[in-house]
Amino acid sequence: MKNIAFYAGSFDPFTLGHLELVKQASNIFSKVIIGIGINTDKKRRFDKEKMKEAIIETLKEEAISNCEVIIYDGYTYQAALDNDSNILIRGLRNETDYLYEEEIAKFNDNYGIKTIYLRAGNLGHISSSFVYKELKNKKDISIYVSDPIKKLILK
Repeated sequence: MKNIAFYAGSFDPFTLGHLELVKQASNIFSKVIIGIGINTDKKRRFDKEKMKEAIIETLKEEAISNCEVIIYDGYTYQAALDNDSNILIRGLRNETDYLYEEEIAKFNDNYGIKTIYLRAGNLGHISSSFVYKELKNKKDISIYVSDPIKKLILK
């Protein structure tokens, strides 16, 4: 395995909190793969292909060159392994997140996948659900998402 981290999520939408974790991970690992996971139990608000392109544009604007964005279906651990990674990046906002993520990390340990937790600092309160709620209430979302993401979700 190489020094490649896999950062999975629905990214529906990709927020500045997500971007902060990508920045941190890109400074630690030689490569970060951002995996947009398809969860058949959830209905996406925004088209996954368009979100992928908006994330790529965000990375370009931020001059982050060691990241790749993919869309995957199925288990996250398998997507990580398929992309030569045995390290998952997960964001933590609070104790509840930790307890949830730790159960998944134990499962992934069975497949040789290690989990590293990162904090989004002052941006940790920003969730995709929060951004969507602000959008529905016609609030300005500029402080929660990058310009490419904002353009996509305002269409």
